[in-house]
Amino acid sequence: MIADSDDGVIIVGAGLAGLAAAAALRQRGIKAVVLEASARAGGRAWTTHPPELDGTWFDHGAMWLHAAERNPLVPIAREAGEPLIASDSFRTERTFIGTRAVTTDEHAAYEETWHSYTATADTILATHDDAPLAAVAQRMADNPWAVSVENWEGPVINVADANAFSLRDWRTNMLEGSNLIIPGGIGAFAQRVLAPMAAKVVFRCPVGRIAWQEAHGVTVETPRGHLRGRAVIVTASTGVLNSGAIRFDPPLPATTQADLAALPMGLAQKIAFRATGADRLDLPDHCSIDRQVSRSGEPAMVFSAWPTGRNFISGWVGGSIAWDLNRAGPSAIEDFARSELRRSLGGRIDRALQFALVTQWGNDPHYQGAYAYALPGRVAARARLQTPIADGRLLIAGEAQNDDGLAGTLAGAWNAGTRAARAITPAR
Repeated sequence: MIADSDDGVIIVGAGLAGLAAAAALRQRGIKAVVLEASARAGGRAWTTHPPELDGTWFDHGAMWLHAAERNPLVPIAREAGEPLIASDSFRTERTFIGTRAVTTDEHAAYEETWHSYTATADTILATHDDAPLAAVAQRMADNPWAVSVENWEGPVINVADANAFSLRDWRTNMLEGSNLIIPGGIGAFAQRVLAPMAAKVVFRCPVGRIAWQEAHGVTVETPRGHLRGRAVIVTASTGVLNSGAIRFDPPLPATTQADLAALPMGLAQKIAFRATGADRLDLPDHCSIDRQVSRSGEPAMVFSAWPTGRNFISGWVGGSIAWDLNRAGPSAIEDFARSELRRSLGGRIDRALQFALVTQWGNDPHYQGAYAYALPGRVAARARLQTPIADGRLLIAGEAQNDDGLAGTLAGAWNAGTRAARAITPAR
């Protein structure tokens, strides 16, 4: 059994939103307990040391502290004495057209396209409430690099196909500023620094039902017993909430359900290859690899070679192709990744690289995807979902319920959890 407390706050989920909510309530002297379905804290910030990668650290999910200049986790990390590395300060790039690297002029044209892409997006949004992200490259049809930028901004960064993703949501969440790395992994940082800031966390305690209109407040049902409190903060992903894995009694308001459906989960499928020997494929450490794509929606994978000097190459693909590959299984993911590497680096990669692992966010019932994106015309759902329900008995908070320009990030999740906690009034 888990301890009961009618005047306490129950937090569902020990990802960063849940940890932030618990920490903020603890600072205010408000009793809280966190119920986590899995065996660990951190949510989609998860670091392991796989033997397939010779025991080095590997972040399965989140990897960076984005927008460092306004990221609330950066001062926390600095106060804890965590080393922070500016990733962009030493990252190198290799872009390919077919089997050859781009020329200096081609690289300059690619770089300029990023600027013109944003300007074109602003032109569209000046006269339209919203549009699909794909509208930008369509308007830039004479630019051979436009769909390559679209591949980054849609499937790669925002884990959504460009024709299904809100342009206004993209523009709001562009994440300008520095990207920081914590050596040893973001997930390890979450376990080491953030989790101890929270109140009590009960692991392996999935929530099956939330009754949120009780006379005393709320009742949360788990396999380990029922817990009563005066309010509940639900930080589960929109994938979990849209799946019905948690039953709400009574059902959530129709407007809330519609807003959750407007923020579906995208998927980023990550794969890692370990170097078999000394061959580094003529690539420097911390090297980003991409290629020119020829059409919108073309399946393409980007890679990071020898990140921070570690002995592996990781690949990343997002959007519908990531879901397709996830359903097909690890062998299909490996085949696709190798074919992408071969088209740029040649058959040499088959001797130089050994398959190590693929991530499993799409198969994990605790998340059911990577992070949420907004459908075209539905970006306001992020803000509406922040509104407390039933006089503050029920709050929903997570990376998806964030409209401050940090949606889909650890910082956004932390802000959402903190915001929800501030909406809780002290017990009388």
